[in-house]
Amino acid sequence: MSDLSNCSASEPFALRVIGDDMAPEFVDGNIIVIDPGGKLSSGCYVVARQQDEMIFRQLFIEQGVYTLRALDSSLAEITLQNGVEDIVGVISQRSGKRRSEHKRYDV
Repeated sequence: MSDLSNCSASEPFALRVIGDDMAPEFVDGNIIVIDPGGKLSSGCYVVARQQDEMIFRQLFIEQGVYTLRALDSSLAEITLQNGVEDIVGVISQRSGKRRSEHKRYDV
């Protein structure tokens, strides 16, 4: 597990999910809360920098290699060239239009 709090951490912020790359866990329109100081572990959901864009994926750490995978298995995996330095933050919460769509990931 890595701790992002040493990497110029700031306050949590929210983004809206666009598209269905991460369905069924995260659907188009969900709001996700990103914690720049969150704890990284293999299998957590993250926002990372990839070629001047922000990308939302599930993180896998295997033998020191950081790989991002969409829940839509038809999309290619992405290897983070700079490892943890490319990660903006860890998803701590998801919310949607209904209360049943609300979920915490940091517990």
